[in-house]
Amino acid sequence: MTRLKQAQPSSPPDRTPGNRHEPKKTSEAMPDESSLMILAEFFGIFGDVTRLKILSLLSHADLCVQDIAAHLGMNQSAISHQLRVLKQARLVRYRRSGRLMFYSLDDDHVKQVFSQGLNHIREMREGS
Repeated sequence: MTRLKQAQPSSPPDRTPGNRHEPKKTSEAMPDESSLMILAEFFGIFGDVTRLKILSLLSHADLCVQDIAAHLGMNQSAISHQLRVLKQARLVRYRRSGRLMFYSLDDDHVKQVFSQGLNHIREMREGS
């Protein structure tokens, strides 16, 4: 497992006049508890390597379960399970073509979240 670079302690906030953050304004800017819970669940979906591999594949092409299983060297049952989780989280969608179901990313936001996370990891590695 690759070790991530440990975060450096940040410098204390600038407390000079005009640069102080008002606690009330900061608290008001925080999303409500319900939104934060949903966001935590959303990011939790990205915590599984198999799901990340599936999202990576689907960011390049629409694929059926059989194709995803072949690419990942896994059985179709395991792939179907992960696709069900991704579908319930509204990260992927499907379309039927005859007897086959083709999966794709639900929208461009999913690809952006995945790409931003990957870019962040690459930048961290370059900085170490």
